[in-house]
Amino acid sequence: MARETEIKLRIEDRKALMRALKRLAARPRDAKRARVHESNLIFDTPEGGLAKHGQLLRIRTETTADCKRRAKGRAETRTMLTFKSPPEELAIGDARTSGDRRHKVREEIETALADGETIRRIFEGLGLRAWFRYEKYRTTYMLPGKHTWAKGLLIELDETPIGTFVELEGPGEAIDRAARELGYSARDYVVKNYLVLYLEECKRAGKQPGNMEFGRK
Repeated sequence: MARETEIKLRIEDRKALMRALKRLAARPRDAKRARVHESNLIFDTPEGGLAKHGQLLRIRTETTADCKRRAKGRAETRTMLTFKSPPEELAIGDARTSGDRRHKVREEIETALADGETIRRIFEGLGLRAWFRYEKYRTTYMLPGKHTWAKGLLIELDETPIGTFVELEGPGEAIDRAARELGYSARDYVVKNYLVLYLEECKRAGKQPGNMEFGRK
């Protein structure tokens, strides 16, 4: 298992964020797949057993969002299967040594799939159900090697139906430094997942929850 440490930042001023990234000389991790569209499907038992225990089982399909590449029929697609452990247990353990619980820490298992639809049918045959779909556009940035403090850090810009966010993933110290460089502090950290943020937004707007998709009224 890989250990995942991350936080989100809610972005209200996109232009200010891009200026900060330019100042840091941030570059897309993969120039050929700089911006991708993600379609995420979360699975659970009919009783919601995985969610009750803070676990996540997800199939994610990523498609290159570059208009020119799509127009030329060169859009790339890949499908990933992900399982995440409950975050609370590791966060509590982390707090005993670091003295805070600012970051969301989980164990993550991830693998590429040759055929996501087949895995979906297998899950359904085992009694699991696909109960929530959410989509977003993601651009993943990395900082150049001169920023030695940022080793292992990913800066992931997420455009979602409920707003723009940045996910900072990597060593805790690098996350805190990157947040400061981008103009944020620990008070701005968001450790809720997109499902919870979506449900909160629906409640605020007086809307019936469904799937978190672009174009949904």
